[in-house]
Amino acid sequence: MRVSMEVGERPVRGARSAGGETLKAAVFDLDGTLANTLPAISKLLVKVAAEQGCSVTARQAATAIGKPPAAAFGRLLGRPEDDGRVQAAISRYRELFAYEVLCQGPQLLYPGVTAGLSALRAHGVELAVATSKTTRSAEALLDVMGIRDLVGPVVGQDMVRRGKPHPEMVLRAAGRLGVPAWQSAYVGDTVGDMRMAVTARMEPVAVTYGSGTFGELAAVAGTRMCSSFKDVVSVIAAARPRPATAAAGPVVRPRRAAVPVGAQQRRR
Repeated sequence: MRVSMEVGERPVRGARSAGGETLKAAVFDLDGTLANTLPAISKLLVKVAAEQGCSVTARQAATAIGKPPAAAFGRLLGRPEDDGRVQAAISRYRELFAYEVLCQGPQLLYPGVTAGLSALRAHGVELAVATSKTTRSAEALLDVMGIRDLVGPVVGQDMVRRGKPHPEMVLRAAGRLGVPAWQSAYVGDTVGDMRMAVTARMEPVAVTYGSGTFGELAAVAGTRMCSSFKDVVSVIAAARPRPATAAAGPVVRPRRAAVPVGAQQRRR
């Protein structure tokens, strides 16, 4: 089912009736979803903020994870995003990232990710990554974890004009795969991820082992809750595409209850 075209966005496949079909694509967040980088990133944020003269707790740093770099450091340093100290902090963070985070390699993978991605590919699901990281940083992380070959396009913050929770990022990823958004899922660990998925008309799939709490994630209408990556694979493999009429544009869906997966859900 893989398409050989690598450069530019692929032609979108013709919309067909959703009856009896499963999802054709899954787009993934990276930190807190595929990669257990949250402890290392939190520690690095605290360190860089301290170098800029700001005392930041690990809890405060955790709330900034998943946001674009300027927004994250602007929040932590209490300064405008275009402030010189914010920009200096971003440069320092990127400089230290390889030494503080990438050095951990495959140990950063959450349990079941490699096998799960392989299973989805075998099921005929196209895979991509959409993340607030820069594309270069995301590619490097995927490489050191050994899963770069399992996913197709990688869309980073530097590839879009508007970051999360605006849907531009995931819509670009789906376009690169050649799959309509309504036949796709987005998997992430934050409320912003789920709101982005809903606005893009994608199936919102939340993991509860990342930075978002169960209650926060479940409050987003229609979110499917997963306590493990094995649950993620089960949800995507079984989910049905939305009606073709949903492809018309990013309109928020009517509210329905969150759908938990698995007998036990970890409440945070």
